[in-house]
Amino acid sequence: MDLINSFSLSFWLLAGLGVLITGISKSGFAGGVGVISVPLMSLYIGPVQAAAIMLPLLILMDFFSVRAWWHSKRVDLLKIMLPGAVLGIFTGYLLFDYLNDDILRLLLGILSICFGLWGLLNGSKLGQGGSPVVGVISSTLAGFTSFIAHAGGPPMNFYLIPMKLPREQFLGTAVVFLAIVNLVKLVAYGALGQINTDNLLIGLVLAPVAWIGIRLGLIIHKMLDDQLFYRIILIMLLIVGIKLIADGI
Repeated sequence: MDLINSFSLSFWLLAGLGVLITGISKSGFAGGVGVISVPLMSLYIGPVQAAAIMLPLLILMDFFSVRAWWHSKRVDLLKIMLPGAVLGIFTGYLLFDYLNDDILRLLLGILSICFGLWGLLNGSKLGQGGSPVVGVISSTLAGFTSFIAHAGGPPMNFYLIPMKLPREQFLGTAVVFLAIVNLVKLVAYGALGQINTDNLLIGLVLAPVAWIGIRLGLIIHKMLDDQLFYRIILIMLLIVGIKLIADGI
């Protein structure tokens, strides 16, 4: 209880908002704006602790999301993506003490904005199919950025969105991919000593908000047609990109 009371009401409100948005994003939009939770918490605590608090919550969200979308995954795409993601996570683990988070956020933000604008302005060109080489590169970057700041969604989308998969296949593949990435990250975070009792307790307090977010995401998803769905994903990429650049400057 002393640990919970040591944080201000503002922290809990912002943390709850970030977790709620992340839950909605993960179940309804394949993690489009889930990256916002760590920056929001980082207004009051360090980004490393914020990322450590969020990881068990992300895994909890993954459990519910995977149950909803498991049968819609594309196994052939996951076979291309997962080896690169593991390599990216391992690279992040090795470079943990040497990384410059601001430069990483700037680069990822620029890429997110460029891709979001390209998709919105050239939507008719989507659906041409993704190259396996692009899949490996994007998933490696996704594993790396996910390890650093739970920001694996934008690089993953660089590969998946141009294929313009049926909405269920897109969500199923993205949800399962990110769930496996988070489980691998749990091992790496544990090895670095980032998973501790205090962070787990904070996450436990926020867990009900995570569940509410997941349920809301599934409800909102059903209200959208495919064209609007992809447009929202691309707009989310723009928002995420702007946020990442602002954090990196």
